[in-house]
Amino acid sequence: MNAPFHNEVQNLYQKLIDAWNRRDAKGMSEQFAEHGVQIGFDGSKIIGQEEIFLHVKPIFEEHPTAPFVTKVKDIRSLGDDAAILHAIAGMIPPGKSDIEPAVNAHQTLVAVKQDRGWRIELFQNTPAQFHGRPELVEEMTEELRQLLR
Repeated sequence: MNAPFHNEVQNLYQKLIDAWNRRDAKGMSEQFAEHGVQIGFDGSKIIGQEEIFLHVKPIFEEHPTAPFVTKVKDIRSLGDDAAILHAIAGMIPPGKSDIEPAVNAHQTLVAVKQDRGWRIELFQNTPAQFHGRPELVEEMTEELRQLLR
C-alpha cells in the first residue's frame, strides 16, 4: 500500500481512538460511514452513525471509561477505495497508571474511501484473553506498556 493511503487510514483510526479517549460520542460516530458497524468489546453490534452516537453517549455520561493505548500492527489495501487495519489495544483504568491486561483487545477497522474522505465501515474491538495462554496476555501487555515510556 502506498504511504498516503496508509497514512489516511491510520489517521482515521487515530481520530476514532482520540474521540474515545476524549469521551466524545459525536466525534466517534462521525468517523463512521452512514451505515458503518461498530462491534464492541461486549459483543454489542451497532449500525449507523446515529445509533453509534446514541449507544456511546450514555456510556460516556454514566461511566468513567478508560482511555485506550493502541499500536497499529498492519494496514492492508483491499482495493483502491478500501483498507483493513489491525491494531492491539490496552486500557488504563481511571485512577491507575498501568494497563489492565484483562481488557486487552485486538481492534480491526475496515475503511472505505467516500466522497467526504475515508470512513469506517466496520470497527470491531475483540477481547484478547488468550484463554490458557497467559504468556500471550503478558506479551501483548508489555508491548503496549512500551508506548507508555
